[in-house]
Amino acid sequence: MLQLMNYSAKNIRTFIGARRFDESRTFYRELGFEEVILNEKMSLFKVNENLAFYLQRYYVKKWIHNSMIFLEVDDIESCEKDLKSRGLQDKYKYVRFTEIKTFDWGRELFMHDPSGVLWHFCQFS
Repeated sequence: MLQLMNYSAKNIRTFIGARRFDESRTFYRELGFEEVILNEKMSLFKVNENLAFYLQRYYVKKWIHNSMIFLEVDDIESCEKDLKSRGLQDKYKYVRFTEIKTFDWGRELFMHDPSGVLWHFCQFS
């Protein structure tokens, strides 16, 4: 574990914004995340206790369209099957997925959320 000064780092989380906050909240619940409502302007979305991000009722197009989240998975094919089987690309106007791409370091699937945040789902070689 990384040792910083006199304490240990335990977790790191990012903040992302949403063009339409309630739509994005529904999207992430349908994607399989657990929502913890913090207040009327912010929710925490969790994969598990150590993997989570904050969704805010805040939108700046330049910022959102340059936001990316990287999620490492153990099986990219299962991830792709699960993500695409949820039909989110048909239900949400701006949601889209790529096919799995192969790189020298691993394989990756990209997804844009309803606001334009780019997700990288990756399995390292």
